[in-house]
Amino acid sequence: MLLALLFAAGCMMPSIAADGAETIKLISYNLRNGRAQDGDNSWEKRRHATAQMLREEAPDVFGVQEAYLDQLQYIEAECPQYAYVGVGRDDGAQGGETMAVFYLKSRFELLDSGTFWLSETPEKVSRGWDGACNRTTTWVELRDKTTGREFFYFNTHLDHMGKVAREEGVKLLVERIRTIAGKKPVIVGGDFNTPVDSLIFKPLTKYMKSVREKSAVSDSKGTFNGFGSAPDTIVIDHLYFRGGLKCLEFRTLDGNYGAPYISDHYPISMVFAL
Repeated sequence: MLLALLFAAGCMMPSIAADGAETIKLISYNLRNGRAQDGDNSWEKRRHATAQMLREEAPDVFGVQEAYLDQLQYIEAECPQYAYVGVGRDDGAQGGETMAVFYLKSRFELLDSGTFWLSETPEKVSRGWDGACNRTTTWVELRDKTTGREFFYFNTHLDHMGKVAREEGVKLLVERIRTIAGKKPVIVGGDFNTPVDSLIFKPLTKYMKSVREKSAVSDSKGTFNGFGSAPDTIVIDHLYFRGGLKCLEFRTLDGNYGAPYISDHYPISMVFAL
Protein backbone atom coordinates (compact mmCIF):
# COMPACT_ATOMS: atom_id res chain seq x y z
CA MET A 1 0.00 0.00 0.00
CA LEU A 2 2.81 2.38 0.92
CA LEU A 3 4.60 1.64 -2.36
CA ALA A 4 1.44 2.37 -4.32
CA LEU A 5 0.99 5.69 -2.51
CA LEU A 6 4.59 6.68 -3.13
CA PHE A 7 4.27 5.71 -6.79
CA ALA A 8 1.11 7.77 -7.18
CA ALA A 9 2.77 10.74 -5.53
CA GLY A 10 5.75 10.43 -7.85
CA CYS A 11 3.47 10.49 -10.87
CA MET A 12 1.81 13.70 -9.72
CA MET A 13 4.97 15.48 -8.58
CA PRO A 14 7.77 15.46 -11.17
CA SER A 15 11.37 15.52 -9.92
CA ILE A 16 13.29 18.78 -10.02
CA ALA A 17 16.75 19.16 -11.57
CA ALA A 18 19.50 21.17 -9.89
CA ASP A 19 18.68 24.22 -12.02
CA GLY A 20 15.01 24.09 -11.03
CA ALA A 21 13.72 22.47 -14.22
CA GLU A 22 11.25 19.62 -13.92
CA THR A 23 12.68 16.31 -15.06
CA ILE A 24 11.16 13.57 -17.19
CA LYS A 25 12.00 9.88 -16.92
CA LEU A 26 11.79 7.79 -20.08
CA ILE A 27 12.31 4.03 -20.39
CA SER A 28 12.90 1.92 -23.50
CA TYR A 29 12.10 -1.75 -22.98
CA ASN A 30 12.10 -4.84 -25.19
CA LEU A 31 9.74 -6.96 -23.13
CA ARG A 32 10.15 -10.13 -25.27
CA ASN A 33 7.09 -11.15 -27.22
CA GLY A 34 4.53 -13.24 -25.42
CA ARG A 35 4.32 -15.83 -28.20
CA ALA A 36 7.89 -17.05 -27.72
CA GLN A 37 8.37 -20.54 -26.29
CA ASP A 38 10.56 -19.55 -23.35
CA GLY A 39 9.67 -22.20 -20.78
CA ASP A 40 10.38 -20.89 -17.28
CA ASN A 41 10.95 -17.45 -18.79
CA SER A 42 7.61 -17.28 -20.60
CA TRP A 43 5.64 -14.03 -20.37
CA GLU A 44 3.03 -15.52 -18.04
CA LYS A 45 5.74 -16.40 -15.50
CA ARG A 46 7.52 -13.05 -15.56
CA ARG A 47 4.89 -10.48 -16.51
CA HIS A 48 4.48 -9.45 -12.86
CA ALA A 49 8.10 -8.25 -13.00
CA THR A 50 7.20 -5.80 -15.77
CA ALA A 51 4.40 -4.34 -13.66
CA GLN A 52 6.73 -4.17 -10.65
CA MET A 53 9.44 -2.45 -12.66
CA LEU A 54 6.99 0.19 -13.83
CA ARG A 55 5.76 0.73 -10.27
CA GLU A 56 9.26 1.05 -8.87
CA GLU A 57 10.80 3.11 -11.66
CA ALA A 58 7.68 5.25 -12.27
CA PRO A 59 8.57 6.48 -15.77
CA ASP A 60 6.72 9.43 -17.22
CA VAL A 61 7.03 7.94 -20.70
CA PHE A 62 8.07 4.50 -21.88
CA GLY A 63 8.33 2.64 -25.15
CA VAL A 64 8.06 -1.12 -25.51
CA GLN A 65 9.24 -3.35 -28.31
CA GLU A 66 7.79 -6.76 -29.34
CA ALA A 67 4.51 -6.31 -27.42
CA TYR A 68 1.48 -8.32 -28.49
CA LEU A 69 -2.02 -7.04 -27.76
CA ASP A 70 -2.49 -9.14 -24.60
CA GLN A 71 0.79 -7.80 -23.22
CA LEU A 72 -0.33 -4.23 -23.84
CA GLN A 73 -3.65 -4.98 -22.19
CA TYR A 74 -1.87 -6.42 -19.16
CA ILE A 75 0.19 -3.23 -18.78
CA GLU A 76 -2.96 -1.12 -19.20
CA ALA A 77 -4.72 -3.07 -16.45
CA GLU A 78 -1.77 -2.95 -14.06
CA CYS A 79 -0.83 0.68 -14.76
CA PRO A 80 -4.01 2.56 -15.72
CA GLN A 81 -2.38 5.96 -15.24
CA TYR A 82 -0.82 5.56 -18.69
CA ALA A 83 -2.34 5.87 -22.15
CA TYR A 84 -0.60 4.39 -25.17
CA VAL A 85 -0.39 4.66 -28.94
CA GLY A 86 0.86 2.12 -31.47
CA VAL A 87 -0.36 -0.41 -34.04
CA GLY A 88 0.50 -4.00 -34.83
CA ARG A 89 3.25 -4.36 -37.38
CA ASP A 90 1.47 -7.11 -39.33
CA ASP A 91 -1.83 -5.39 -40.12
CA GLY A 92 -1.61 -1.76 -38.98
CA ALA A 93 -4.20 -2.48 -36.28
CA GLN A 94 -3.77 -5.12 -33.57
CA GLY A 95 -1.93 -7.91 -35.37
CA GLY A 96 1.61 -8.84 -34.45
CA GLU A 97 4.17 -6.99 -32.38
CA THR A 98 3.58 -3.35 -31.48
CA MET A 99 6.21 -0.69 -30.78
CA ALA A 100 3.86 1.07 -28.36
CA VAL A 101 4.56 4.33 -26.52
CA PHE A 102 2.96 4.86 -23.11
CA TYR A 103 2.71 8.26 -21.40
CA LEU A 104 1.25 9.59 -18.16
CA LYS A 105 -2.21 10.92 -18.91
CA SER A 106 -2.07 13.35 -16.01
CA ARG A 107 1.17 14.96 -17.12
CA PHE A 108 1.18 15.01 -20.92
CA GLU A 109 -1.07 16.09 -23.75
CA LEU A 110 -0.69 13.99 -26.87
CA LEU A 111 -0.31 16.49 -29.72
CA ASP A 112 0.37 14.04 -32.53
CA SER A 113 1.48 10.46 -33.16
CA GLY A 114 2.04 7.95 -35.92
CA THR A 115 3.62 4.71 -37.06
CA PHE A 116 5.69 4.00 -40.15
CA TRP A 117 7.20 0.80 -41.48
CA LEU A 118 10.94 0.42 -41.92
CA SER A 119 10.71 -0.44 -45.59
CA GLU A 120 10.66 0.98 -49.09
CA THR A 121 6.93 1.72 -48.57
CA PRO A 122 6.82 3.14 -45.03
CA GLU A 123 3.21 4.29 -45.12
CA LYS A 124 1.75 0.80 -45.45
CA VAL A 125 2.19 -2.62 -43.86
CA SER A 126 5.36 -3.95 -45.44
CA ARG A 127 8.67 -5.72 -44.97
CA GLY A 128 11.83 -3.85 -45.88
CA TRP A 129 14.86 -4.91 -47.90
CA ASP A 130 16.32 -8.21 -46.59
CA GLY A 131 14.42 -8.09 -43.29
CA ALA A 132 13.11 -11.26 -41.68
CA CYS A 133 10.09 -9.45 -40.19
CA ASN A 134 7.93 -6.39 -40.63
CA ARG A 135 9.50 -3.59 -38.59
CA THR A 136 7.96 -0.33 -37.42
CA THR A 137 8.64 2.91 -35.60
CA THR A 138 5.95 4.53 -33.47
CA TRP A 139 6.37 8.20 -32.53
CA VAL A 140 4.62 10.72 -30.33
CA GLU A 141 4.67 14.47 -29.87
CA LEU A 142 3.97 15.31 -26.23
CA ARG A 143 3.35 18.56 -24.38
CA ASP A 144 4.04 18.78 -20.66
CA LYS A 145 0.82 20.19 -19.20
CA THR A 146 2.69 22.01 -16.42
CA THR A 147 5.49 23.69 -18.36
CA GLY A 148 4.00 23.75 -21.85
CA ARG A 149 7.25 22.37 -23.27
CA GLU A 150 7.11 19.84 -26.09
CA PHE A 151 9.24 16.97 -27.33
CA PHE A 152 9.12 14.02 -29.72
CA TYR A 153 9.87 10.40 -28.91
CA PHE A 154 10.49 7.76 -31.60
CA ASN A 155 10.38 4.11 -30.51
CA THR A 156 11.82 1.54 -32.90
CA HIS A 157 13.08 -2.03 -33.38
CA LEU A 158 15.49 -2.87 -36.19
CA ASP A 159 15.55 -6.25 -37.87
CA HIS A 160 17.56 -9.02 -36.22
CA MET A 161 18.60 -10.75 -39.46
CA GLY A 162 18.73 -8.30 -42.36
CA LYS A 163 21.94 -6.24 -42.52
CA VAL A 164 20.60 -4.07 -45.34
CA ALA A 165 17.31 -3.68 -43.44
CA ARG A 166 19.19 -2.31 -40.43
CA GLU A 167 21.31 0.03 -42.53
CA GLU A 168 18.40 1.37 -44.55
CA GLY A 169 16.17 1.41 -41.47
CA VAL A 170 18.52 3.83 -39.71
CA LYS A 171 18.63 6.09 -42.78
CA LEU A 172 14.84 6.12 -42.99
CA LEU A 173 14.56 6.77 -39.26
CA VAL A 174 16.81 9.84 -39.48
CA GLU A 175 14.95 11.11 -42.53
CA ARG A 176 11.58 10.77 -40.79
CA ILE A 177 12.82 12.42 -37.58
CA ARG A 178 14.01 15.41 -39.61
CA THR A 179 10.70 15.65 -41.45
CA ILE A 180 8.34 15.04 -38.53
CA ALA A 181 10.10 16.74 -35.61
CA GLY A 182 11.96 19.55 -37.34
CA LYS A 183 14.05 21.47 -34.81
CA LYS A 184 12.10 20.44 -31.72
CA PRO A 185 13.71 18.26 -29.02
CA VAL A 186 13.74 14.58 -30.02
CA ILE A 187 14.56 11.27 -28.37
CA VAL A 188 14.85 8.06 -30.35
CA GLY A 189 15.39 4.68 -28.79
CA GLY A 190 14.72 0.99 -28.93
CA ASP A 191 16.25 -2.35 -29.78
CA PHE A 192 18.63 -1.71 -32.68
CA ASN A 193 19.95 -5.29 -32.76
CA THR A 194 23.34 -3.69 -33.36
CA PRO A 195 26.30 -2.76 -31.13
CA VAL A 196 27.05 0.91 -30.78
CA ASP A 197 30.31 0.80 -32.76
CA SER A 198 28.58 -0.43 -35.92
CA LEU A 199 28.89 1.73 -39.03
CA ILE A 200 25.12 1.62 -39.54
CA PHE A 201 24.82 4.26 -36.79
CA LYS A 202 26.78 6.84 -38.78
CA PRO A 203 23.73 8.69 -40.18
CA LEU A 204 22.24 8.74 -36.66
CA THR A 205 25.37 9.80 -34.77
CA LYS A 206 25.96 12.64 -37.24
CA TYR A 207 22.54 14.01 -36.33
CA MET A 208 21.97 12.95 -32.72
CA LYS A 209 23.94 12.25 -29.53
CA SER A 210 24.10 9.15 -27.37
CA VAL A 211 22.22 9.46 -24.08
CA ARG A 212 24.54 6.88 -22.50
CA GLU A 213 27.63 8.90 -23.46
CA LYS A 214 26.32 12.38 -22.70
CA SER A 215 24.42 11.89 -19.43
CA ALA A 216 25.92 13.35 -16.27
CA VAL A 217 25.40 9.95 -14.58
CA SER A 218 25.67 6.79 -16.70
CA ASP A 219 26.83 3.17 -16.86
CA SER A 220 28.47 0.78 -19.31
CA LYS A 221 26.40 -2.35 -18.66
CA GLY A 222 25.16 -4.73 -21.33
CA THR A 223 21.50 -4.57 -22.32
CA PHE A 224 20.93 -8.07 -23.76
CA ASN A 225 21.00 -10.94 -21.29
CA GLY A 226 19.39 -13.82 -23.21
CA PHE A 227 17.68 -14.89 -19.99
CA GLY A 228 21.13 -15.50 -18.52
CA SER A 229 22.70 -17.18 -21.56
CA ALA A 230 24.50 -14.10 -22.91
CA PRO A 231 27.59 -12.29 -21.60
CA ASP A 232 26.92 -9.03 -19.78
CA THR A 233 28.72 -6.94 -22.39
CA ILE A 234 26.24 -6.96 -25.30
CA VAL A 235 24.79 -3.48 -25.85
CA ILE A 236 22.13 -3.44 -28.57
CA ASP A 237 19.47 -1.21 -26.95
CA HIS A 238 20.14 2.50 -27.35
CA LEU A 239 18.80 5.99 -26.71
CA TYR A 240 19.77 9.09 -28.70
CA PHE A 241 18.69 12.73 -28.50
CA ARG A 242 18.93 16.12 -30.12
CA GLY A 243 17.60 19.62 -29.50
CA GLY A 244 17.05 21.56 -26.30
CA LEU A 245 17.16 18.91 -23.64
CA LYS A 246 19.69 18.07 -20.96
CA CYS A 247 20.47 14.43 -20.17
CA LEU A 248 20.94 13.96 -16.44
CA GLU A 249 21.03 10.19 -16.03
CA PHE A 250 21.26 6.96 -18.01
CA ARG A 251 20.72 3.57 -16.36
CA THR A 252 20.54 -0.06 -17.44
CA LEU A 253 17.77 -1.52 -15.27
CA ASP A 254 19.28 -4.88 -14.34
CA GLY A 255 17.81 -5.06 -10.84
CA ASN A 256 15.50 -7.72 -9.44
CA TYR A 257 11.85 -6.86 -10.01
CA GLY A 258 10.49 -10.17 -8.81
CA ALA A 259 11.68 -12.57 -11.52
CA PRO A 260 15.15 -13.91 -12.36
CA TYR A 261 15.01 -11.96 -15.63
CA ILE A 262 12.41 -9.35 -16.51
CA SER A 263 13.02 -10.12 -20.22
CA ASP A 264 15.85 -11.27 -22.46
CA HIS A 265 16.73 -7.55 -22.57
CA TYR A 266 17.17 -5.13 -19.69
CA PRO A 267 15.13 -1.93 -19.87
CA ILE A 268 17.20 1.23 -20.30
CA SER A 269 16.25 4.49 -18.62
CA MET A 270 17.04 8.16 -19.03
CA VAL A 271 16.20 11.24 -16.97
CA PHE A 272 16.22 14.56 -18.80
CA ALA A 273 15.11 18.15 -18.52
CA LEU A 274 13.70 20.28 -21.33
